Amino acid sequence: MAAFDPWDPAFLTDPYPVYAELRARGRVHWFEPTNQWLVPHHADVSALLRDRRLGRTYQHRFSHEEFGRTAPPPEHEPFHTLNDHGMLDLEPPDHTRIRRLVSKAFTPRTVERLKPYVRGLADELVSALVAKGGGDLLKDVAEPLPVAVIAEMLGIPESDRAPLRPWSADICGMYELKPSEDTAAKAVRASVEFSDYLRELIAARRKEPGEDLISGLIAAHDEGDRLTEQEMISTCVLLLNAGHEATVNATVNGWYALFRNPSQLEALRADHTLVPSAIEELMRYDTPLQLFERWVLDEIEIDGTTIPRGAEIAMLFGSANHDPAVFRNPSALDLTRADNPHISFSAGIHYCIGAPLARIELAASMGALLERAPTLRLAAEPARKPNFVIRGLECLTVEVG
Repeated sequence: MAAFDPWDPAFLTDPYPVYAELRARGRVHWFEPTNQWLVPHHADVSALLRDRRLGRTYQHRFSHEEFGRTAPPPEHEPFHTLNDHGMLDLEPPDHTRIRRLVSKAFTPRTVERLKPYVRGLADELVSALVAKGGGDLLKDVAEPLPVAVIAEMLGIPESDRAPLRPWSADICGMYELKPSEDTAAKAVRASVEFSDYLRELIAARRKEPGEDLISGLIAAHDEGDRLTEQEMISTCVLLLNAGHEATVNATVNGWYALFRNPSQLEALRADHTLVPSAIEELMRYDTPLQLFERWVLDEIEIDGTTIPRGAEIAMLFGSANHDPAVFRNPSALDLTRADNPHISFSAGIHYCIGAPLARIELAASMGALLERAPTLRLAAEPARKPNFVIRGLECLTVEVG
């Protein structure tokens, strides 16, 4: 297991050869530094995402003591209150109830209605990048687009949007493996500030409802059941964090992959109808979310290895998306790949509710860049963020013209 080191810069630069070794050596591996079972094969990851013997939480069935775990430190409580009331970290029946209520507000019609706004904003951002001859694709296009879209959807005024990305980045730091106390402190502070802001905004929308998603969440009901205030706050934060982290990193990871595969980039420039399949392939090729965790609620067996209740499984999405048992020549970027069952949006009951919106955003920014910046090129080799779970770049400096 020495090669699998999620804190090693060399591994973070290119983890895919190590994944190949893991797949070759077996279907499940114990990783002592994080006390997790690593699962690298597509078939296993896909099946486990749907296996109800696993859960994102265990607290609907067990106390911390019953499950053999230690409760989080009291000083982390604001983060866990925020995180643990979001549907991503809940299991049925709470997950079922909240997702059903959120789906009443987060409808396909709501997403479709955003298309003109998304396309207009993408054109505006790309035009500004072209006008100055280039810049940082991350800061100039990849970040502002999805943050503005989800903020617009939620009904957060433009004047209030500046802290959203820093709050999100600080909260998401807790999803990395073995986060430091400094990371935890930042996450707690961001959780408090973001929650306080949303509590005030929700109160304002109760008095004066609008056409935004927060007003829709307030109004959503099912047989008299409604979201609690904490569930609304946690849902809004989840939609913002998940609603832009994946899109931001898919954008920069994707364009960096295209720059390193010039023949594929030229094919895309020559045929813009490849955009939908290109988005799916780029999501597979360099997956924004590399690892997803589950608790073992009831003992399972993988390839003769018994994994007991109380254990934690780390499903390696990046490895699963490069599994040659499913993808022909997986290490090659192929924008015409037709059969592409990647799991970058997860699967099962926790399949990403925002996947349709993410695809609209990715298509809008890619389309605008292809049309308005046909000579876009890499100006400097980017540095990887020192993160493993959420995979992205520090910046992506490009030139136009």
